[in-house]
This record gives sequence, C-alpha cells and structure tokens, in this order.
Amino acid sequence: MSEQELADAIEDRTAKVAVVGLGYVGLPLALVFAEAGYPVLGFDVDDAKVARLAVDDCYIRHLDGERLARVRASGNFEATADFARLGEADAVLICVPTPLDRHRQPDLSYVEETTRAIAATLRQGQLVVLESTTYPGTTEELVRGILDRTGLVCGRDYYLAYSPEREDPGNPDYGTRDIPKVVGGVEPASGRLAEGLYRQVVGRTVPVSSASTAEATKLVENIFRAVNIALVNELKVVYDRMGIDVWEVLDAAATKPFGFMRFDPGPGWGGHCIPLDPFYLTWKAREYGVSSRFVELAGEVNLEMQRYVVRRVQEALNGVGKAVRGSRVLVLGLAYKPDIDDPRESPAFAFLDSMLRLGATVDYHDPHIEVAPAMRSWPELPPMRSVALTAENLEASDVVVLITAHRAVDYGLVERHAPLIVDTRGVLPKTRSGLVRA
Repeated sequence: MSEQELADAIEDRTAKVAVVGLGYVGLPLALVFAEAGYPVLGFDVDDAKVARLAVDDCYIRHLDGERLARVRASGNFEATADFARLGEADAVLICVPTPLDRHRQPDLSYVEETTRAIAATLRQGQLVVLESTTYPGTTEELVRGILDRTGLVCGRDYYLAYSPEREDPGNPDYGTRDIPKVVGGVEPASGRLAEGLYRQVVGRTVPVSSASTAEATKLVENIFRAVNIALVNELKVVYDRMGIDVWEVLDAAATKPFGFMRFDPGPGWGGHCIPLDPFYLTWKAREYGVSSRFVELAGEVNLEMQRYVVRRVQEALNGVGKAVRGSRVLVLGLAYKPDIDDPRESPAFAFLDSMLRLGATVDYHDPHIEVAPAMRSWPELPPMRSVALTAENLEASDVVVLITAHRAVDYGLVERHAPLIVDTRGVLPKTRSGLVRA
C-alpha cells in the first residue's frame, strides 16, 4: 500500500486501526475510532481484560459501559491477546505504560516489547504511532531502530510518528475527541498520514515538525504542572510554620483575573504522567551534558511532601498523647485524584507503607477502589480492601487521614465521628476541633 492508498483508506475510514494497550488511554482511543466507523482491533497482554471486553464488561469505571456495548454491537471493535494479528492493521497505535524503575530511570520495556511484536508482522503500507509518554528521541531512536531491522524503509515502506496521549481520566469536560492532538512524524510522509488519521476523530490536530518535538511537548505540559504543584506544596509548608492557611491564601489569590493560575497543594503527586515525566527529561538531558536543576528540584519537593504528611500525622497523634505504633489509622481515598478508580502512582500508597512500617494498624476507604491493587512501586504492601465508612469505623480510628477528596465521601459523617482528622486537601472546615491541615 502506497502513501496515497493509505491516505485514501484513512479518509474513507476503511483503514483498520489497532490499539495496543487497553488501559486508561488505549481503551477510550479505541472506542473513539470505532465510533467514527473504523474497524478497530484492541490488543492487550492481559487475557482477563480481553475476556471482560468480550462480554461488554468495562473495567474502567469512568467510561460508560453502555458505550462499550454499543461499539461492540456495531461490529467495529474486537479485543484480542493474539499479537500475531497486528499484521491485519493499517495503523497501529501504541498506548503502553512507560514507568520508572526503582532507580527512577525510564523503563521502556513495554514499548520495546510492543515494537518487536509489531516488527514481527510489519508490512508495507503500515503506519505506526507511539502515544506513550517518553523522552525526546524515543520514536526516532528506539522504535524506528527496531522496525528498521525488518529491512523495510521508514517513509517509503512503512510510516512512523509520535502523538502524545492527553487523557484526563474522569474529566467531564474534556474527552478524547475534545482534546487537540499534537502529531509529529519522523519524516514528512509519516507526519501527514498520522495527522490525517487523528483528524478524523478529534476536533483539532496540531502538527509539529518532528516526533521529538511532539515528545518534548508532552513533557513540558506535565513538567509545567509538576513545578507549580511543587511551588504550592512548598508554600504550604512555609505558611503552615507561619500559622497561615495556604488554602485561604489561594482562595484570595485566585480572585485576580489575570497573571495567576491556581494549583492546589496535597500529600504528594500522583497519576500516570506528573510523577514520571520530569524524570524522563532529566535522564535524557544528562546525555547531552546539561542538568535540569529546576525540574529536579520540583521532583524533590513533591516527593518530600509524602514525608511531610507522615510527620504531621505523627505530630497530630502526639498532640493527643498517642504514638503511631499501635494506633489505628483510617485513610480516606486511594486513587490519585478525586472521583476515579485510577490508583497509579497515588501518594496514598507511600503513606500506607510509612504507617505500616511505623507500627500502625491501617485501613482505607475508597468508594471507587474496592480492592487495593498490587503496585510496582510498593510490592510489599499487604492485600487490603476498602472498609465501610461508618460511625463505628470512624470512632474506632485514632486518626483519619484525608488523602483523596472523593465527592462520594460523606464528610459530614467524618466530621461528626472521627476523633482526629489530618486533612491534606483543605476540604474540611479548619474551625473543626481535632482537625489538622497537612
């Protein structure tokens, strides 16, 4: 298939689209393409996910289960764990995790394994697009390096581009269709084809000059957030020492109609991007002999917030004559942000681990996460289930620590029955007796 033939197939929506990785990014993307009329193959190594999708059981809670059923009924979407079928696709979109290893170095093993699977069936006329967050140069150096070993030539026989995912799980205002799509090819033909594909399903595409530029765009978006979160977290510590409530300060500052953008402090950082992206850039920058000191400092500040919250809980318990060891601690919220079931890189896990190591008995309540999943970063945490939020459970706790401010939580019940509360989100009234803001 030539470039023009592939462009025509994309235009008339007969091109088959494969999405590799059916998680919080890949599954919404697959549904959007299927709803637009494209035949879609969804790939995942998790047989359980594939089996659930086959019976219209959507494992991502903020996605509409009926939406999945409608898409499958249309015949446009099929999930599979058979990677030998990648050769059926005209466009292959890679949406796999890019975590950090225990040394906070980029772990691109999922991208490498996926690219090798694509290479095994790569044929003329296929377009491959990486969406996973990574450092500039990954698409050109790593992905192309593997695909070129097939003997096929990029830009002539196959096409390669990068388009960063910009999903915000649970955001009611911005879904996959609504968020502009940045697209950069490793050479011009690849960029044209990738932009043409995404233009069919999103409201706006933003072409850039190269895949590396698109990769850098994704990093700067989330580094901007990481730096500003670090700033307000540091201000929280400073103002707390001064006896000033940082949330009251932010409420007042936010009334300025220009020159100020509000970020709120918390117990650390979480999610699939912000805790990871800065370290991807700092790692790559060292290859060029430069340091990204500002970015690294933001990472240090945000990681320190986890220890700060632990100290504040210790101080709160000491204030009522109790030690952490032997205390009962109830954590409110396990997800990394409100009103979703996504626990990736949530600061709640670091807090659970610290409390257990200090000898506390720990429970958690999260209306969206019934069972605490195994986490790569915290493999030693014991199995845990969400406990009911009842007056009895609250009164039996020595301290209740609010980590994630889910709207479904009855905070009135918490106020009435918790003997001691540490609020890391500024949700509860600061006038409540037995309340510590951290």
